[in-house]
Amino acid sequence: MSQNSLIEEVCNWNEEMCRKKVKLILPECICIYQCSKSGSEQLRVLKILTDKILPHISLSEIEQTFSSQVLPKAMTLFDELAKELSQHAEGLSSQSTDLQAALRDTIQSQIQILEILMNLVHHMCKFEEVLVSENIRSLSLVVFHILKNTFCHCKDSETLYSGCWHLVAHMLQSLFKEAYSLQKQFMVLLDRIVLESATSTENDIASMVTVVHSVLEICSVISKMDHALHANTWKFLIKISVKHRTVLESKLPHDGIVGGLCEDILYSFNLCLHLAEQMNQPALVGNANGTDCKLFEKTMKLCRFFTSTLVHYIKEFIDFLSTSCRLLHHLYLQMYCKFPPSLYAPILPDGSYDQIACIVPVALDALVSQLMSYRPFVEIVLQDNLDLCSELTFPQCLLLMNIMDKLPSQSEEVQSLWCSGAQFSEENSRLPLFYALFLNFQRCYAELSLPVQLPGVMSKGQAQKTVSLYEYMCTHLCSFVTSIPASYFPKLEYSLLEAVLGPHMLTSLLASDIWCFLARYGSAELCAHHVSIIADLVKSCSGDCYQLSHLSSLLRRLLFLMAAEHQVIFVKRFSPTEASNLLLWRQVSIKALALKLQNSVASDIIRTAIYQCRSWQNGKRSLGELEQVNIALAAILAMCCAQGEGLTSEMQLAITETLGQMWMSLSMEQVLSQCCVQQTLTLLLSLVASLIRVVSATLIAQMVLFISFLLPLNPPDHVRLAALDFLGSIGKTIMSTEVQETYHEEIVPQSLESGNTKDRVVGFLNKAITTVESKELRMERLKQENTVLEAYFSNLSQCSMSDPTIIQPRAKRARKEPPEEEQYETALKAAENAFKILQTLLKQEPTPDWVTVRLQALEETIITLNNWRKGHI
Repeated sequence: MSQNSLIEEVCNWNEEMCRKKVKLILPECICIYQCSKSGSEQLRVLKILTDKILPHISLSEIEQTFSSQVLPKAMTLFDELAKELSQHAEGLSSQSTDLQAALRDTIQSQIQILEILMNLVHHMCKFEEVLVSENIRSLSLVVFHILKNTFCHCKDSETLYSGCWHLVAHMLQSLFKEAYSLQKQFMVLLDRIVLESATSTENDIASMVTVVHSVLEICSVISKMDHALHANTWKFLIKISVKHRTVLESKLPHDGIVGGLCEDILYSFNLCLHLAEQMNQPALVGNANGTDCKLFEKTMKLCRFFTSTLVHYIKEFIDFLSTSCRLLHHLYLQMYCKFPPSLYAPILPDGSYDQIACIVPVALDALVSQLMSYRPFVEIVLQDNLDLCSELTFPQCLLLMNIMDKLPSQSEEVQSLWCSGAQFSEENSRLPLFYALFLNFQRCYAELSLPVQLPGVMSKGQAQKTVSLYEYMCTHLCSFVTSIPASYFPKLEYSLLEAVLGPHMLTSLLASDIWCFLARYGSAELCAHHVSIIADLVKSCSGDCYQLSHLSSLLRRLLFLMAAEHQVIFVKRFSPTEASNLLLWRQVSIKALALKLQNSVASDIIRTAIYQCRSWQNGKRSLGELEQVNIALAAILAMCCAQGEGLTSEMQLAITETLGQMWMSLSMEQVLSQCCVQQTLTLLLSLVASLIRVVSATLIAQMVLFISFLLPLNPPDHVRLAALDFLGSIGKTIMSTEVQETYHEEIVPQSLESGNTKDRVVGFLNKAITTVESKELRMERLKQENTVLEAYFSNLSQCSMSDPTIIQPRAKRARKEPPEEEQYETALKAAENAFKILQTLLKQEPTPDWVTVRLQALEETIITLNNWRKGHI
């Protein structure tokens, strides 16, 4: 009997005949199928085999006798058909009717293969016996291969068929639907597989692992095609992974599954933002397209599904996700980076963000809750060398705050994991949570510059309000301090001190706020201990530096919180009668002390400072010792500002006498060339301003005259500002006509003769806003400022001392004689300044007669020096 006649005979058999002769005829029919040359013939024979022969093969025999013999050739045929489609697609046009028909026939043949596979899957689902993965090994490989290629072709079809896609769109849609149905039914079959550790073979386990990998590939292919198919595929993947967890957990592609979910979450989330941004366009506001709104809602649901699926997967397989923690950390940062109040969040209406807020923060919060006790995740979040771009710093700060809020309810082991840092050298490096918080907070430059608002807390029945980032951090940190065991205080104190000593002012201020709260919350002895440590650090600072400024601010605040009995001990230890302690006392407010201590301490400070000034005046008056004099003057100024008119007349007289004597020691040349003398001048100006009511009119007149000569010579800005403050203090001082030179009633109108200047002054006084910056421009400006500030503070951090708990004075460098050119520069600069002073004096009337003679002598000296120089060239 010929092959064709045999196939025709089989077609005419009834069910009973097929059942009786299946074992006899199956090998010959399969041979006929494998020897078929044309694709159409293969399909015809394959359909007969699945319709007539397959229903009478037992489950245990299907894989060996049918699937492994038939399906590989069907897969090859499908690939050949797909290759034909790709080759003919380039020549497709509306005029090429023959090619269109050929393409339609090819796609129809692919659909027939999918239908045949569907029949096979349906038949497999009818068996009531226990199904193992080995029963469908060949079927699984072929179905997944064909599904993947089908979805890829449909996904790329618009590009592949270019402008002629519409000519085959209907057939491609049918192809996709058939593949969709096949996958749906095949997942039903796969779900029936039984896999138990006691009975399953290595081949069974390997086959199921292959299934998981294949489903994961399908998820990647269809990620942007069909929402329902995509979600159902992921749901099935997680279902079978969890179902067979005991057997597969160590063999699953955990990184691939977590990475795929993270990618899909970010894609759906960014698509939501994009759709919301489109609906916010001015042309669409008020009549947004209903389709866009539905797509937005559908995408939001998809995003919620993916995040919930990820959280569920983490819960089931967390012990195997050590290498996935970096992906999960990055997912959190990427999503919060695009969510208010991040600087990089798109500008959307509040309603859209409200919808997103119902999903994203809740899902991310659950994600963090699952990972908090997992050491690899802790090490990723707190790693010492974590290098984040500027847009992810703020989300990292929020993540750390979220974790900190959850820690009080965690076990002691988890708290230690986050708060203690790496304890042993063999551990992966990780920072204590407190340190990491301050480190990231100081990098949120833009968020601290903008009125960034975060959810506050409800208190005393009042409604929740929004607060700034600074207030949010401060409130939550203080709350956390009250909940942690005292054993973590050393780490907290170290982190606070590190932040106070850092160059970032707001970070230092935040640490000071927390420190003061800690002092109030803790015992009086703890507060006294902290004050003593900070005082020692203040004394060890050398010169004016940001560390001294930050430490002094903290010391002033802590001293107010100190118990009275501990203040007495503090005064005895840092006695104001010792000159070495003046640096300390100039930084604090004596109003922090108990009333019975204030007067005695102020008197001792003033006496010690005056003695220091007079010792310098009676000595060599060297510039090297002037720094100590400046410290003494600063201490006197601090007492004058604190006590005001409370100083006794005796003290006021002693101070004014000292000021007069110090003033006589100043020279214009030194003020212009020596920084320490400039500091002396500013302190004297401030002291006279604070005591203006008791200072003699003669001294005031001398100082005004000195300033009138100094300002035209362009002194440093801090000298100018001190001069302005001084001049402002004498506005209401009554001066005798002999010493008064000018009247402000005349000077002010003369200064405002220019219309432009007058308008600017009036605008400044009225606090008028001259420029309006849009939100978009402000964001861009702040992003650029971020880059500059980050580089600046990074440079300062690199230059800071390695151990912040020990501040030592800088070593004095040996004095080097300047080279010849510098000597000439110094001498000529001094001469130029002297001539400028003379020029100012000559403008005043009258000029003494002897001045002319001296000027002529100077002129001859200059001519002589110039001629001498020319003769030696």
